[in-house]
Amino acid sequence: MTKSKTETFIDEAERYGAHNYHPLPIVIESGEGAWVTDVEGRRYLDCLSAYSAVNQGHRHPKIVAALKAQADRITLTSRAFHNDRMGGFLADLCRIAGAEMALPMNSGAEAVETALKAARKWGYEKRGIPPDEAEIVTVAENFHGRTISIVSFSTEDQYRRGFGPFTPGFRTVPFGDLAALRAAIGPRTVAFLAEPIQGEAGVMIPPAGYLAEAAALCRAAGVVTIWDEIQSGLGRTGKLFAYEHDGEGAKPDLLVLGKALSGGVYPVSAVVGRAEVLGVFRPGDHGSTYGGNPLASAVAQAALGVLVDEDLVGNSARLGRKLAEGLGAISSSLVKEIRVRGLWAGIELHESAGPARAYCLKLVERGVLAKDTRAQVIRLAPPLVIGENELEFLLTAVRAVLA
Repeated sequence: MTKSKTETFIDEAERYGAHNYHPLPIVIESGEGAWVTDVEGRRYLDCLSAYSAVNQGHRHPKIVAALKAQADRITLTSRAFHNDRMGGFLADLCRIAGAEMALPMNSGAEAVETALKAARKWGYEKRGIPPDEAEIVTVAENFHGRTISIVSFSTEDQYRRGFGPFTPGFRTVPFGDLAALRAAIGPRTVAFLAEPIQGEAGVMIPPAGYLAEAAALCRAAGVVTIWDEIQSGLGRTGKLFAYEHDGEGAKPDLLVLGKALSGGVYPVSAVVGRAEVLGVFRPGDHGSTYGGNPLASAVAQAALGVLVDEDLVGNSARLGRKLAEGLGAISSSLVKEIRVRGLWAGIELHESAGPARAYCLKLVERGVLAKDTRAQVIRLAPPLVIGENELEFLLTAVRAVLA
């Protein structure tokens, strides 16, 4: 029997690729805006957005134009030399984020590692912590990447199994628990790292005021706050940054960004924040050949411009309210809880309903791409460029699948 195009591409990927992902059985060929098309010509509303990397939509013309224009000039210089694009990008990023300094990298995990190194060095240089004794407090059910250091403080067994020995220097507290955070901070604590909303854990939203109170607690104790907004930042939650839902008092010392920082066109990440903390780095302390390269800088600067010029944050807030209303109106015995913040939702199913992946496959049949997380949660995160008709298309599909 002749294989379909889909089967041929999947077989090739499975034959030659390491099996570190379990994708849904479709093969995407092209995309535009909030929609993608597979190799069989079927069209889908993308409600994963590459884990929020394509907040600006697939192939946004302004971002793609910036990529093409810069590719015709120069793509990489390394940080051994200056280039004419990085400074402008970092200036825009610091202005938008209200930060004093930025350090560009490539992947989200790289940016998290950068923040961890900055906090430790700051603790030794500014706080006088004894050498090699700095501690960083993290929260349970976190997801910050999969490097050895990061999985060392993960509480997800699969992320750790088979990868020890682990990096010391981390303490873990429950997410949203201020009393536990207060108890965990000691004389050698240099930083507190958390996601304002835990995406991989199932779009877990902390109690109102948690981030602001945690930031105040850390300031009083002389502890650096690090918010990982790689998924939650840049408009996903109806605010530019998710911590803003708790007000100005929740502003961190360091903010970790990635994914939508480039609109899904090129790998770009960054740590932004206080110069006192990022300023501890000296030449040779930390770096990346590709970090801040001119192609990345041009793309990221354009991606930030699209977010601001097209008011995608406002669209996320407006349609996020409609998403919350629409999902909240669904009556289904399958559903345990629905959590929504902006255009980001986690639909948690009862264990008796079976795994969430089965429902994601049913959504595929109805032209919607979503992805399960933590077994029982359907995660929805459409591009911020979607309109009301597309949102209704999504809600109709979800209603049908959960009926």
